[in-house]
Amino acid sequence: MLLAGASFALMGVWVKLAAQWFSSVELVFYRSVFGLVVVLGMLTLHQGPRAMARVFGPHLMLHLRRGLVGFVALATFFYSLTMLPVSVAITLNYTSPLFLTLLMPLWLKESIRPAQYAAVALGFAGVVLLLRPWEAHGDLTAGLIGLFSGLMAGVAYVHVRALGRLQEPEWRTVFWFAAVSCAGGALFASVQGWHSDIRPHLTLLLVLGLTATVGQLAMTRAYRRGRTAVVAAFSYSTVVFSSLLDVIIWQEDIMATAWAGMAITVVAGVWAATLNIRTENTA
Repeated sequence: MLLAGASFALMGVWVKLAAQWFSSVELVFYRSVFGLVVVLGMLTLHQGPRAMARVFGPHLMLHLRRGLVGFVALATFFYSLTMLPVSVAITLNYTSPLFLTLLMPLWLKESIRPAQYAAVALGFAGVVLLLRPWEAHGDLTAGLIGLFSGLMAGVAYVHVRALGRLQEPEWRTVFWFAAVSCAGGALFASVQGWHSDIRPHLTLLLVLGLTATVGQLAMTRAYRRGRTAVVAAFSYSTVVFSSLLDVIIWQEDIMATAWAGMAITVVAGVWAATLNIRTENTA
């Protein structure tokens, strides 16, 4: 999970660097193309030339809905990365366990405990300190979009939970997420206009896709092999790594209230994720 955290933090850095030449939806497209090629390659290697026939399962519509929600989450997350310090954008995206807590009774019909509501309240108090809505600055809109990416990530996880209950294989979920994100990124990039020539920046785009894919694979392995609550807690190492990178690369002057907001949001996120896992295990 530490490898995944470092990889996702580096992915955020490459997104911010590449935003000098590409729109956020173009970057979603290129990141998703890389992931799709990797998934198809691994699928073909393990299951032979008939692998493509297996991507159409009995729950295709649910996969497509999960892919659409995931695309919106990824697109808004990438946009916030281009507009905010990487650590702030990642912290806002990692509010997904807080939103998941609120969604569990509505969509999953799972009862939640008072402690989970307390974690949500603490987390959003941290978000308020992070965004400082009482100040007139241009980051608030981007911050709200980043927070929306956390909401959509929580909704995406609800769909993943539903697919897991239906015994759908993980690779099929990852495939359709990448496929829908490719299509969505291509559609919006076509409307906004494509960058004319990617060749001067091909290495940057490949590194972006590589770090995102390594992070995804490392995270999947961590959740498969480790204790879920411990892995969920260590997933917030991404915030730590990205904060260090913000200071080292961009010499970001992050205010004390923002540091406090990030710390509170991380603590609340870990707390909420741990409580959600316990609720899931007892459901």
